[in-house]
Amino acid sequence: MIVALAGGVGAAKFLSGLSRVVGPSRLGVIVNTGDDVWMHGLRVCPDLDILAYTLAGIVDEVKGWGIRGDTFECLKQLGQFGAETWFQLGDRDIATHIFRTRHLRAGLPLSRITDMIKEALGVSVKILPMTDDEVETRIDTDQGDMHFEEYLVRERSAPRIKRIYFKGIENARPSEGTIDLIRKAEGIVFCPSNPIVSIGPILAVPGIREAIAESPVRKVAISPIVGGKTIKGPADIMLKALSFEVSPVGVARAYGGLIDAMVMDTRDGHLEPQIRGIVPRVTVTDTIMTDQASKTRLARETMEFMGWD
Repeated sequence: MIVALAGGVGAAKFLSGLSRVVGPSRLGVIVNTGDDVWMHGLRVCPDLDILAYTLAGIVDEVKGWGIRGDTFECLKQLGQFGAETWFQLGDRDIATHIFRTRHLRAGLPLSRITDMIKEALGVSVKILPMTDDEVETRIDTDQGDMHFEEYLVRERSAPRIKRIYFKGIENARPSEGTIDLIRKAEGIVFCPSNPIVSIGPILAVPGIREAIAESPVRKVAISPIVGGKTIKGPADIMLKALSFEVSPVGVARAYGGLIDAMVMDTRDGHLEPQIRGIVPRVTVTDTIMTDQASKTRLARETMEFMGWD
């Protein structure tokens, strides 16, 4: 089993390629839930849903999230009632959140509900939320303390970051099967996701970082930073705010010795000597994923680089 740590859009793209290369039954994904948020009385899990929709082949690839061809009539009506509508929820997407919320209130753990959702969508890849407990990624800014989604979507990443923390993380436990999945891994991949707020919360769940550190298998990260910028999301802003270099070098350092290999883009090839001072194995390739062919190629190159058959 190849085990991947994943955030949202970038990870979903890479994993759609990796699932084709290794086969769905050989892939297990541990997904960030720090972005999860209550909206209009419904529990929304952005990264879990982006991954499930992508692997099911129904994601809106232009937006990178939501369901292709979805409508927004419910959201329009909510706006007419005076509700906040800055967080875009499509009508079919809302059905997912209604289903999830109903089962959460009935006492089912998020991991079991995630199984039900992905199976209904025809996804056979193993998908585990990092925890069944509620954790919130919070951004303390010069405009106040706010949920990550408020910072990212409502405020468009504009406020100056003072601190990033994960509310409730100290009491969170890894979801059932997560530690066992790590212990049985043939290899571990840190997807091209934000190392601070996508992979960071996963590693902060008590027990997960330790299990990864103890695993004897090779661990590789794919840099989400290309040419000093992120492809999508505020990873560059956050690395800079936390005094990390905005480059694959900063990404490698953010992982604090957990990885022993890195895949980075050709635009950053000049940084290869610096990276080798942090991780022993580096490969340089085109990491931009624009279509299924490029996603699959990057996944195949990563597998070959790591020596995973």
